[in-house]
Amino acid sequence: MTDTGTTLDLGPQTQVVARLAEGVTDEQLGDRTPCPEYRVRHILGHLLGLSVAFRDAARKDLGPTTDTSPGAAVPDIGPGWREELPKVLDELAEAWRDPAAWTGMTRAGAVDLPGEVAGAVAVDELVVHGWDLARATGQSYAPDPAALRMAHDFLAAAAAEGDRGEGIFGPVVPVPSGAPLLDRAIGLSGRDPHWA
Repeated sequence: MTDTGTTLDLGPQTQVVARLAEGVTDEQLGDRTPCPEYRVRHILGHLLGLSVAFRDAARKDLGPTTDTSPGAAVPDIGPGWREELPKVLDELAEAWRDPAAWTGMTRAGAVDLPGEVAGAVAVDELVVHGWDLARATGQSYAPDPAALRMAHDFLAAAAAEGDRGEGIFGPVVPVPSGAPLLDRAIGLSGRDPHWA
């Protein structure tokens, strides 16, 4: 359960991310992204790693995949990423369809978290890195509306509490209150919504 008393189906957003990944050409793998230290291949590698970690966090299957800090190394892709990423995205969505995933405690990124918080972090990662991938590869981006709302609310709460997650987020980029919800969420994540 989240603070609104509901769970969220991650499937619509994982499908958006899978379609974006499918649209990436081999020639784009070295292109710049809104994350200065990451190229497209690193965003894809991060999506692969976080999908495995949060799948296992949902299952409460704690071990090496949930105990590795996301900052331990720059993520990258292997030769089979085009088959592997959509598969683990599907597994991620399926794992979070179990109401038990949203309850009790779990672990991801070497941090112990309540299940509902881990779920919100997973959604936020999918929404924000989906935007990163779309921007870096020139694809249109329409995140799942429910996932976008959850990601925005999570980021807004983190900003209000001054909890920037030790480098997970950059400083908030001011965005007008009347801007689209996606732009406001991206600004809260520390990215410029007009990055190109």
